[in-house]
Amino acid sequence: MDYQFQWRPVLRALPDMLWGALETIEIAGLAMLFGTILAVFLALGKRSGEKYLSLPADVWIETARNTPALFQIYMLYFGLGSLGLQVSSYAALLFGITFNNAGYLAETFRGGFSAVPETQTRAARSLGLGGVKTMWHIVIPQMLRAVFHAMTNQMVWSILMSSMGIIVGLTTDLTGVTQKLNVVTYRTFEYFFVAACLYYIISKTFTLSARIVAWRLFRY
Repeated sequence: MDYQFQWRPVLRALPDMLWGALETIEIAGLAMLFGTILAVFLALGKRSGEKYLSLPADVWIETARNTPALFQIYMLYFGLGSLGLQVSSYAALLFGITFNNAGYLAETFRGGFSAVPETQTRAARSLGLGGVKTMWHIVIPQMLRAVFHAMTNQMVWSILMSSMGIIVGLTTDLTGVTQKLNVVTYRTFEYFFVAACLYYIISKTFTLSARIVAWRLFRY
């Protein structure tokens, strides 16, 4: 094998890759935040029993869970573009991951809502809390506690899924920066090995942080 490993160019480019990693974290975090908010409404819509609420929720959830995330991002970027709606690479990736997260988390939240005893709602109502306050102060906090670890897994999936931004021309996240450096230097193994290590560090750091948060919040 004639390939000679050269790590010095990678070390020089490491600051650029770290900036790309920050954008990766930003995209994953925003997609998780927006996806969580949407998922709550989708789960409530599916549980409502009203067709005009449950049907759109079903369509969203089934589409997100049963089509590849790659296709979802493609449709947002190229599909909307063909209809005259231009979407940036960043926005297409962010909305694509958000769409996917919302679909998966909605089913998770639906199970989490079922785990909250009905007696909690009745007790809140007997104390004079209205439906919205009961949901906001009593039901949703307990539901989020029940699904916290599943949400952690979804966040890690969002971090890894952000690497698909390269297919729609995003060059400012970790994968995009790595590919841009690779095109210039042809040091494929070195750059992508370091990028993989950075993805691993980001994912493990978040997972360990989530465990610490869970231990602090859910000890009792």
